[in-house]
Amino acid sequence: MTDKRTGTGRRSSSGWWLAGAVLSLVAWMGVGGIGGPTFGKLSEVSSNDQSSFLPASAESTEAREWQSRFISSGNVPAVVLIESPEKLSPVQLAGLASLGTQLSAADGVSHSTSTVGPIPSADGKAAQFIVPVDDGNRVKGRIQALRAKVTDFAAGAALPAGTTTYVTGPAGFLADLVSAFGGIDGILLFAALGAVLVILLAVYRSVVLPFVVLLTAVFALCGSILLVFALAKSGVIPLTGQSQGILSILVVGSATDYALLFVARYREALGHAPNKWSAVGRAYRGSFGAILASGTTVALALLCLLFSELNSNRGLGPIGAIGIGFSMLASLTLLPAALGLLGRSAFWPRTPRKVPANSGIPRGWRLLASIIARRPRAVWLGAAAVLVVCAAGLLQLQASGVPQSALILSKSEAVDGQVALGRHYPAGAGSPVVVVADEKAAAAVLAGVKAQEGISDASVVAAQPDSGVRPLAETAMDTVPLVRDGRVLINATLSSEADSAKAEQTIAALRQKLHDKAPGTLVGGTTATAVDTNASAQSDLWRIIPIVLAVILLVLMALLRSVLAPLLLIGTVVLSYAAALGVSAWVFNHVFGFPGADASVPLFGFVFLVALGVDYNIFLMTRVREEWRLDGTRAGILKGLGATGGVITSAGVVLAATFAALGVIPILFLAQISFIVAFGVLLDTTIVRSLLVPALAYDIGRRIWWPGRLARDPASKENQRAATAS
Repeated sequence: MTDKRTGTGRRSSSGWWLAGAVLSLVAWMGVGGIGGPTFGKLSEVSSNDQSSFLPASAESTEAREWQSRFISSGNVPAVVLIESPEKLSPVQLAGLASLGTQLSAADGVSHSTSTVGPIPSADGKAAQFIVPVDDGNRVKGRIQALRAKVTDFAAGAALPAGTTTYVTGPAGFLADLVSAFGGIDGILLFAALGAVLVILLAVYRSVVLPFVVLLTAVFALCGSILLVFALAKSGVIPLTGQSQGILSILVVGSATDYALLFVARYREALGHAPNKWSAVGRAYRGSFGAILASGTTVALALLCLLFSELNSNRGLGPIGAIGIGFSMLASLTLLPAALGLLGRSAFWPRTPRKVPANSGIPRGWRLLASIIARRPRAVWLGAAAVLVVCAAGLLQLQASGVPQSALILSKSEAVDGQVALGRHYPAGAGSPVVVVADEKAAAAVLAGVKAQEGISDASVVAAQPDSGVRPLAETAMDTVPLVRDGRVLINATLSSEADSAKAEQTIAALRQKLHDKAPGTLVGGTTATAVDTNASAQSDLWRIIPIVLAVILLVLMALLRSVLAPLLLIGTVVLSYAAALGVSAWVFNHVFGFPGADASVPLFGFVFLVALGVDYNIFLMTRVREEWRLDGTRAGILKGLGATGGVITSAGVVLAATFAALGVIPILFLAQISFIVAFGVLLDTTIVRSLLVPALAYDIGRRIWWPGRLARDPASKENQRAATAS
């Protein structure tokens, strides 16, 4: 009990808050001190090799495992191409042999597998080498060294003027992909933080508070990276460049959103509370439930990715959930501590003043509330119609995968080299199809592969002359196949680009033929890996979406203690997602000119937009429930809209800006996710949360809480008025 004369109880409560604030700051400083140095180390434990994304049961994964028994594992082939504007002479071709010797001796080139070449083209204007590069996180540096070595050789060799060199193939693509992801540790984070800082300065018009909010997000990111690094290093979760980039954006965006909600409550409480620590307590009680419910919803939705067939998607689930967890923790511990210590000075130079309890709702939101009150049905029908029109663009969505050469949006030597390779060799050279067959069916399988339309050449991996392997009586092959555990390995060259749709059709047809002819035959390689990845991604879409919806629905039912309200909220965010994806499809095709979309883009867009969209509805509806007992459901909806309108709109703009920052990384997948989520969040905060949800809830009235107590509780003013009218 508080002594009215001395205020002893109040001072005691403030003392506890102060002690807790100091402990919180010390703890977070420790997290920042340990986690900060790991910022630039995540790339050391990440992998961007597409073949590692697939499950062990995928056919291309099984073929890769068998391939490693024939050829030294851990190698990625690089294709070194020498292209001349005129035909190379025999002397010039012979001189290229010394380049092969240099390539074989280069650092990072496998010594257990020989470098092949020079292989002259049919038109005599090019020569290529197949160089086995050791796999690992240093592939970027190894390819850069190879490119420098090849360039230096060409400059000093007696080759025709205008001769061009390239290092391409799977290893070249992987190195360029790693280079494209190189800005994740620095450029991406600075772009996101810079965008958020500008928005916060505009929202708060304070020179202190924006940095407090940003530091909250940065410390949350430190904790997230520290835990993710430890789990990835120990092999508990797979980490990719995509997950790494999304983690930074997700933490900065969500931590800032939660901070905006807490700051809004704190600023509101400062107008009525006797001191700053009392205001912290009121803000904590007013925002804790909404932040916890919102963060839990997003984290659970992300964890649904654990049901994915793709290892990369499964890894993003816990990685994202860890980020959301630290965002909640920092917003509910570090931020209150900082605001409590700073008090009103956090808002300098616009220090909050004590205000009457019924003031504080901006005029614009009061005007919008009055429009909804007069014509609720017209408002929500109009908003829904706009979303339906936008969703019509889904008919233009092309999300069946894109060529590997289209993944990198910046200039890539590997992409240019692949184009040059196609001018002189079968387009699939350097990315062979791998076929693993039973030794007894080797001849029939080899004949079937050679006869397949879209295959330009095929050969069996032969045993070394001194291996002692005897010819197979069942085969009529001239070469002696290398046999491992009753299997032989066949390499085939595609006549079209290995990452083209035509090549994927060839793989599908070849698999069907060989599975019928020789059950148990495996078809793998770069193209087969892409086929299996796209198939798994499309399967994930229809498996995970219902799980995410069910999880979010259950969370909303538990939070709102209603069935109808959660169903309506889920429906609105799904419609918002369809509208965002429809507009994005139109923009991708007609504005950006993208060749299509990665097969995982619709799933990632769904998880982020639906989970984050429900976030804002939770902010709104928890405030509506809070206002219900004072004014009833309809009045509570309007008051809740006015009280949360500014903060939710600001949060939406911040989140859109952080996801838009993903566009600085020149990777097609991230650019598309960046646009979809940024546009979708703005659509959700401006149309769905500001118009559709409040107008629909107002039109339904207290029945929105069916079958909960609020739908029939006679204690509310609205129900009392309804009873009197009847």
